[in-house]
Amino acid sequence: MKIAAFDIGGTALKMGVVLLHGEIILTKSAEISGSDGEQILAEMKVFLAENTDVTGIAVSAPGYVNPKTGLITMGGAIRRFDNFNLKEWLEAETGLPVAIENDANCALLAEKWLGKGQELDDFLCLTIGTGIGGGIFSNGELVRGGRFRAGEFGYMFSERPGAFRPGRYTLNETTTMLVLRRQYAELTGRPLEEITGEEIFANYDAHDAVSERLVTEFYTGICTGLYNLIYLFDPTHIFIGGGITSRPTFIAELNHHMESFGLRDTIIETATHKNQAGLLGAVYHFLQEENRHE
Repeated sequence: MKIAAFDIGGTALKMGVVLLHGEIILTKSAEISGSDGEQILAEMKVFLAENTDVTGIAVSAPGYVNPKTGLITMGGAIRRFDNFNLKEWLEAETGLPVAIENDANCALLAEKWLGKGQELDDFLCLTIGTGIGGGIFSNGELVRGGRFRAGEFGYMFSERPGAFRPGRYTLNETTTMLVLRRQYAELTGRPLEEITGEEIFANYDAHDAVSERLVTEFYTGICTGLYNLIYLFDPTHIFIGGGITSRPTFIAELNHHMESFGLRDTIIETATHKNQAGLLGAVYHFLQEENRHE
């Protein structure tokens, strides 16, 4: 049995064919211009036409996703997917069974299925990129929330909000790689497009004063979020994903900064599957849904 898997992002669509035990036998990606939902749908149709031997479709999608009905009430960066039922659309197009789940939840499910979370009942996943996302596995179950919005860790306050636009004090606005790049660009007078996270951290390693200050603030922001999450959910483990985790010293540096917060019981590690987590988690969710319907 082969499953077509899709991991939808605002800038790229990852596609794959996955076997029942989790082996990915084919991968493909397409760049998406301007978070264009119509382009995403078109790319999915092309991929499915090229792989007619699949027997089901698994989707990892951004935003607020109802995994039971397939309705996306808010599509994140992809406004075309607001109040759009992607499950029904794909089933009508292909006649195949379809399962859909939130992208951060898929990353967590991949960890539970084939990663470090296999034997765990209480753990969190945190993704750090242009925004902060997350997934919650508590008391042996995935936590989705009453409106499928649980795990939006990026909306936590990183500091006490002022009276004007409280949202500017959240992790999404203060503690992401995009924010780090933007701050560095402003302080050095260079265009944002020229600045990469790799450059900032290389300068941090070289003890550049600006980079040291910004990276220290970046780590403090992450630790603030982790501190709140640890006291809210009491996880035994937190697994972190995103491009920043390719830095070999990232976890050691993060744990060093966490020491000042006085929390040492929760194990903090990198996530297992990196760019393939969305595809694998979507397939695991598909298999769970199929088992429920048998």
